[in-house]
Amino acid sequence: MNKEKIEGYLINLGLSFENVEDNSWLINDGEKGLEQILVLLEEPLLIIRVKIMTAPGKDKEKFFQQLLELNAQDLLHGAYALDGEDVILIDTLLSETLDLEEFQTSLDGIGLALAEHYPILSKYREE
Repeated sequence: MNKEKIEGYLINLGLSFENVEDNSWLINDGEKGLEQILVLLEEPLLIIRVKIMTAPGKDKEKFFQQLLELNAQDLLHGAYALDGEDVILIDTLLSETLDLEEFQTSLDGIGLALAEHYPILSKYREE
């Protein structure tokens, strides 16, 4: 897999994106529900990730239980994870065998999770 192929997929899907570094792209396409989605090509993987929020200081146990339940019951692609204090949604795909349909399915799954889970997770946001 090379970066031209990934850029071709992004273009074919009609996504608004920018190349932020060599082998990484930032999707900002509000119309498709995909904002601040980072796509990283780190052979042999293609990593798709988005920061959801900072982990809350209170009700952490309940919050993390909610994330684990969403991982188990409601995510089609990827999983919620922690990166320092940031809660992220991440999906990793094998770049060698990746095709356009698999890439689109992963992005669709992330977009769906963002839309459906926002009302649930936003309750834990701290101002």
